[in-house]
Amino acid sequence: MSIRKNNGAKALIKTLTNAGINTCFTNPGTSEMHFVAALDNSDMRAVLCLFEGVATGAADGYARIANKPAATLLHLGCGLGNGLANLHNARKARVPMVNIIGDHALYHKQYDAPLESDIETVARNVSSWIRTCPSTEQVGADVAEAIEVAHKAPQQISTLILPADVSWGEGGIAAEADLSPVTDIAAATLIKQISAVLLTRGKKTAILLGRRVLLEDGLIAASKISEKTGAKLFCEVFPTRLERGAGLPYVERIAYLAEMAAVQLRGYEHLIIIDTQEPVSFFAYPGKKSYLVPSKCSVHHLVGIEQDAVGSLQALVEAVGAGDVEPKCQPADRPALPSGKLNAAKVCQAVGALMPENAIISDEAQTSGLKLPIYTAGAPRHDVLTLTGGAIGQGLPVAIGAAIAGNDGEGTTAEKVHRSVIALVGDGSAMYTIQSLWTMMNENLDVTVVILNNRSYAILNIELERVGAQGAGPKAKSQLDLSKTPIDFVAMAKGMGMPAETVTTAEAFNDALARAIREPGPHLIDAIVPSEYEGLKLKFLPHVLSAIGKIPSPIAKALKKKLAP
Repeated sequence: MSIRKNNGAKALIKTLTNAGINTCFTNPGTSEMHFVAALDNSDMRAVLCLFEGVATGAADGYARIANKPAATLLHLGCGLGNGLANLHNARKARVPMVNIIGDHALYHKQYDAPLESDIETVARNVSSWIRTCPSTEQVGADVAEAIEVAHKAPQQISTLILPADVSWGEGGIAAEADLSPVTDIAAATLIKQISAVLLTRGKKTAILLGRRVLLEDGLIAASKISEKTGAKLFCEVFPTRLERGAGLPYVERIAYLAEMAAVQLRGYEHLIIIDTQEPVSFFAYPGKKSYLVPSKCSVHHLVGIEQDAVGSLQALVEAVGAGDVEPKCQPADRPALPSGKLNAAKVCQAVGALMPENAIISDEAQTSGLKLPIYTAGAPRHDVLTLTGGAIGQGLPVAIGAAIAGNDGEGTTAEKVHRSVIALVGDGSAMYTIQSLWTMMNENLDVTVVILNNRSYAILNIELERVGAQGAGPKAKSQLDLSKTPIDFVAMAKGMGMPAETVTTAEAFNDALARAIREPGPHLIDAIVPSEYEGLKLKFLPHVLSAIGKIPSPIAKALKKKLAP
């Protein structure tokens, strides 16, 4: 009896699910219809997104919590282009992802149809592995290779371009991907060298942690080293995923503003970097340094991105004799509930006071989130996911993916527990991917969206002052102002069926947040807050930043802590 062969789409989906990739964030078009049809008889969860940037951002958020790839299904080069900003953020986050990009049938491409484009060129901006599948028989093998590249260190984005006739053609054969873990750790000679640096007395040393060592195992190991040697612990500016809260070691994040980051690093003679890059300024500024490591500081990288970062760090623990040292962990300590007129700091305070155990915070609060680290340091254990690549419009989509991964039994939690997601986003950022609200409702996700609504691009008001642009008058400043035509987030949310309300006092925000956490499903809170930097405070900020590098270190660090704790 002859065996009925799959078409290409069925073979592709089966290869994905064979490898444990059982979630796909989709925004399909005509070229992907055979993939869509094949979903019905598969184990794949398909999550419809109304904009490609939501699909790619959601796949990013999913990977951060699940520590495995999700797939995206996008339509042609234009669809891939629409998802590019959040693919950029995912690339900087170094998360695994498999993009399936539908294309015109191979024989149709010669006609230069209206949607014809060079998909590989678009994908090259964000993807380390790109292939156009040439035949139905090759689909399984190609997608297995894409999975392997995405999954293994260094985790990254793979893009498989699937022509329509390859998808509908018969003869597809599902394949198995090799998912064996990478166990290669740093060379013994390098570990010995770095341990000698850490154990040298009289040298001021810091350890900068990134990507894979910011979860519990890495944090515990780093804290042991810190307690043994006195080295200061920092983490990268925008971590992919930072586990924090009561019972975990606290690490100080490097500041976004380069002048403040330079203050944090001032005086260190050795900087040991583990799974991140050397600190640099986000942008160039006239007369200011781009490279933020002090000139007399020696830099030591423990691992390459293709090595086992946690295993290497644990080997370093043994090398410095810290195996039996107790790590220093954050005690439980919630702030009191705030009162009075609402501002951004009080929003952060209320989050720290009310957030549940095992919450996930998708943080795109920008300037409004400056006080979040101090108010949540002793809160129940939680994860923080940040804007890794700086391309705004990430916070809402990442919350979607995190909510799905966090409540599908994925991730590093020892047992399946309910994980509420709190998305803290600025008003300007939210408008980039506001379609996310629809997907949250459609999937009934337990996400509380907090819009920190200061009716401006506040971060750009700061940058306008910092870069020294001359002659900025009303026309220039209007490009950063969202107040002339106020955005009614409550109306948009309710238009998609989401419970929503506007709040202007701390008491009202406390009640709204407590209710949103208590009630299952999505909620939106439009928190009307003043900008953290406006008026004289904004005008004098550039002068403060210029002076902060010239004043005595203890005073400079105290000032930095006050401005950006």
